[in-house]
Amino acid sequence: MGLRILACIKQVPAAATVEMDEGTGVLKREGAAAKMNPYDLYALEMAFTIREKHGGGVDVLSMGPPAAKSALFEALCMGADTACLLSDNRFAGADVLATSRALAGAVRLMGNYDPIVCGKQTTDGDTAQVGPALAELLGMQHASYVQTLCIEGNMAHTTISFGDGELEQLLPLPCLVTVEKDANTPRLPSYRRSKSVNIEDVKTLTLDDFEDADECRYGLAGSPTQVERIFPPESGADKEILRGDAGYLAERAAGILRAGKFVKY
Repeated sequence: MGLRILACIKQVPAAATVEMDEGTGVLKREGAAAKMNPYDLYALEMAFTIREKHGGGVDVLSMGPPAAKSALFEALCMGADTACLLSDNRFAGADVLATSRALAGAVRLMGNYDPIVCGKQTTDGDTAQVGPALAELLGMQHASYVQTLCIEGNMAHTTISFGDGELEQLLPLPCLVTVEKDANTPRLPSYRRSKSVNIEDVKTLTLDDFEDADECRYGLAGSPTQVERIFPPESGADKEILRGDAGYLAERAAGILRAGKFVKY
C-alpha cells in the first residue's frame, strides 16, 4: 500500500525587495512576482525519494492567496500526486501560531500521514517555526534541520545537521521533519507531466471547511504576536567610485575611514 507523505510548501516573493503595509506589518503580495520557497524544493525531493523507495503517494499543501496555485501546480509537475491550497481572506496576516493552526486544520481534513516534510524555513518570514509548531498541534514528534530521512518499519531514522556536526535521531511514525538546504538535488518540473496535469487539479479549502471555524483563531485576529512597526531598510544611494593605482586607493580609502571616524589612527 505504501506510505502517505505530505509536503508543506509556500509561495514567497521572488524579489529581494517587497512592499510592506506599515499599518499591519503584512507583505503586499498582490501583483508581486512570486516563486516556490527554495527550501521547500528540498522537502519535495525528499518526499519523492521516500515514495520511490516505499511506494505510496505524495500530497502537497500550501496556504496563501489564489495565486499560490502556481506553486502547487509546479509541485504537481515535479511529481506530486495531489495538491491542496488553503486560501481564505480570514487566514491573511497570520503569525506562526495562526498559520500552524490553519495548516493543522487542513491536515486533519486531508487525512492521516506517515511522514510530513517541510522546508527548513521560508525566505520571507525566516522564523523556521511553522514546521515544529504544526507538529506540536498535530501531536507528532518532529526533527528540524534534517539532512537525511530513512523509513524502516514504523520508525524514521533522521540525520540532523548542526553545521560543524551531525546528530542521528529516531522518530516513530507519524512524524514531521523540516529539511535542510542541500539535503539533496531537487528535480526539475517535467514538461511531459505538465501536459497531463492542470492548475484546476489543485483543490481549495477555506475556513468554512474546518470543524473549528472560529474566525478569532486564524489570520490576523488569531495571531498573538503583532508587528509594532515595519519598514524597508534604508538603501545607501550615496557612493563614491575610486580609481587609480594601489597606493592611491589605499591612501584614499584610509582617509575616508578616518573622516568617518571608523578608525582612530
